[in-house]
Amino acid sequence: MASRARRKKLLKQTKGYWGARKNILTVAKHVFEKGLTYAYKSRKLKKRTMRGLWIQRINAGVREHGLSYSEFMGKIHSKNLNLNRKVLADLAMNNPEAFKAVVESVK
Repeated sequence: MASRARRKKLLKQTKGYWGARKNILTVAKHVFEKGLTYAYKSRKLKKRTMRGLWIQRINAGVREHGLSYSEFMGKIHSKNLNLNRKVLADLAMNNPEAFKAVVESVK
């Protein structure tokens, strides 16, 4: 009974996969384990891609005010403004007036 329950649990977790990946135990087991590996790795990659996205948004917002990203970040660090890239990117996208005020205070 325990082994059958274990197999049913695995096949339940692979429900929705394509072809033999959902109903043949050995194939489903390999695919499921590989999926867990990808999930772990992608949680790490997500942080990297989000940082890149924030940098692109800040760069686009700053270039409208005549600065480059590297100049802007250098000036932010020299003025000791404690705004991280996530907050700056959010300001650049959703609140351009506040972002402009930050850029003007840094110039």
